Amino acid sequence: MPSNPSAGGVGELFQLLRDGVPRTRAELAKASGLARSTVAARVDELMDRGLIRPVADAASTGGRPPSQFALNPSAKVVIGVDIGASHTTVAVSDLAGTILAEQTGQMEVARGPEAVLGWAVETGASLVRSLDLSRDRVAAVGVGVPGPVEHPTGRPVNPPIMPGWDRFDVPGWVQQHVEVPVLVDNDVNISALGERAFAWPNIDHLMFVKVGTGIGAGIISHGQLLRGAQGTAGDIGHVRVARSADVPCPCGNRGCLEALASGPAIARELASRGFPASNGGDVVELVKQGNLEAIQAVRQAGRDLGEVLTTSVSLLNPSLIVIGGAMARVGEHLIAGVREVVYTRTTPLASEHLTIAQSVTAGRAAVLGAAMLAVEHALSPDVLPQSFALSS
Repeated sequence: MPSNPSAGGVGELFQLLRDGVPRTRAELAKASGLARSTVAARVDELMDRGLIRPVADAASTGGRPPSQFALNPSAKVVIGVDIGASHTTVAVSDLAGTILAEQTGQMEVARGPEAVLGWAVETGASLVRSLDLSRDRVAAVGVGVPGPVEHPTGRPVNPPIMPGWDRFDVPGWVQQHVEVPVLVDNDVNISALGERAFAWPNIDHLMFVKVGTGIGAGIISHGQLLRGAQGTAGDIGHVRVARSADVPCPCGNRGCLEALASGPAIARELASRGFPASNGGDVVELVKQGNLEAIQAVRQAGRDLGEVLTTSVSLLNPSLIVIGGAMARVGEHLIAGVREVVYTRTTPLASEHLTIAQSVTAGRAAVLGAAMLAVEHALSPDVLPQSFALSS
């Protein structure tokens, strides 16, 4: 939200209503610093464009009750796309991030960008039609991919499990088929957006840590996603861990956290001991069966993860660390290992009010976040006037 809404136009005034809390014209004038006549004109324009709607009248102190206004979530929709290693999920949501329609297909990222994105575009169009909406009701598209993304361009860069995707112009290709803004980010960042929006909306400082085939973190500080200079902030999976000094990592280095604590890494360790584990899913099943060695291996992976997160807590001072991804399905065993290290090695001031919890949105965090990425862009002060043909 802009710090001085009175300095801008109707788009800035709209930001005051985005939280869905009903406000009167008088309340908007007080909050924005604008004249009541100006507020009245801008409210009328937002009403005409369908962005806001009248809601139940506020309490009156005498005379006619003042009218209240709030965001109209159904003014337009966005499309969110979560591209995973073995599946792709497409969803259509309203402007409040509520999913209206959703479909998941076994579309592997290894099939290449044109095949995967083509399926996503066709599925998105089909879902929009199923809601009896026209294409011009789509305001933006958000896409999450399982690899590093150069944020300014939206292009994946050297993604280890995405053959054919390196430097591919994802936004440009999608816009050839859907003529709206297309936002692209890595799956961990959008998962952080989705988890916060739908499970922890009042938490302004959090980390979402995804533990699956790889390990990464999405960082939110002061309510904003931190991407860093090139979009690689939170790449904790390739931080060196002392216990894994000689273990090779797919990135080409040795001793990375991902080489020790990811799903495949834990599976390799158990397989070397004679247990039937070839991937993270097998590890989860062994844990659910009560296999003590699998439980101990997962607990140790949590400790290794906690070692890296201890440094992160000292640097970022989050109030919440959320553990998500496929390996979070092992329940408290992984998180217990994280807590064991983080709570004992961080300073009391940093950890006294720190919560370490399992993801609430679970496997839906990324698609929810992809939708929110599109919503945030479409409703931003700079883009809103073009999206809804508002005056400046």
